[in-house]
Amino acid sequence: MSLLDIQQLSVEFGAKGRGFRAVDSLDLQLNQGEVLGIVGESGSGKSVSMMAMMGLLAGQGRVNAQRLHFDGQDLLTISDRQRRKILGKDMAMIFQDPMTSLNPCFTVGYQLEEVLREHMGLRGAAARARALELLQMVEIPGAQSRLDSYPHQFSGGMAQRVMIAMAIACNPKLLIADEPTTALDVTIQAQIMELLVQLQQAHHMALILITHDLAVVAEVAQRVAVMYAGQVVEQGPVDRLFAAPSHPYTAALLQSVPEHSRGARRLHTLPGIVPGQHDRPAGCLLSPRCPKVQERCQIERPGLLAHEGTQVRCFFPLVAEEVA
Repeated sequence: MSLLDIQQLSVEFGAKGRGFRAVDSLDLQLNQGEVLGIVGESGSGKSVSMMAMMGLLAGQGRVNAQRLHFDGQDLLTISDRQRRKILGKDMAMIFQDPMTSLNPCFTVGYQLEEVLREHMGLRGAAARARALELLQMVEIPGAQSRLDSYPHQFSGGMAQRVMIAMAIACNPKLLIADEPTTALDVTIQAQIMELLVQLQQAHHMALILITHDLAVVAEVAQRVAVMYAGQVVEQGPVDRLFAAPSHPYTAALLQSVPEHSRGARRLHTLPGIVPGQHDRPAGCLLSPRCPKVQERCQIERPGLLAHEGTQVRCFFPLVAEEVA
């Protein structure tokens, strides 16, 4: 049984019947200890889908799903009290900007201990000792003295390490990292990713990595899901999908990597923009931008079907000769 099983997840914002569908019929499965990369342009629904799964969109959007199970529990029917027991303990998330995730009014030691009190029942010296252990685990120098520091006294990279420490405090079964290195410089990005991978392997956590960085996905993940305009357009094993993408959008993403344009005057780009609320095409959502578009694509919307080792949402998937 999968640790995480998502079937036909949809998220809508705005007035019912006239709203904007930010996530459309998302299917994802994840096993214990597996690393899944989710990639796509900004606005493709990567972060929203994970926040919806965790129940963090209450009162903001309408979430529907055919199945939404985590570790044998139905996330669609559990009570708010049961959900609070899961979030932060068995399922944790690292957000993009640590400075907006940490409370500026409390020391990092207090915030770490709060998690430990809530989910593990640790108090006093035991909570303090575990908080110190967590800061040491994420390699914060002078961890003992930094327990009494406030978030503004940390650099961006160190604050992100605090957020990672908070996320792994209760040894979660699933860790979701949402662009965890976006606000950091390049050298710190590499350190944070290395730390995440080490912790994931040491604790055998399942990891969902939401990122724009295809190189990181190729190095870290076993499987990858490519999202476009709220839909998964292709998913499968990293080596298979990167070597021979079946969807034109996946191929365009890979061609936009600078290494693929070495010697060219300009980087490869895909013309146009992701369709918004009022300009969604009737057929395939990529059809206005797709170089392989045909008449059927403009009038009919494709489903996600098996194709040569991956799942692809395309009537006319690419073959190896076209990719090359």
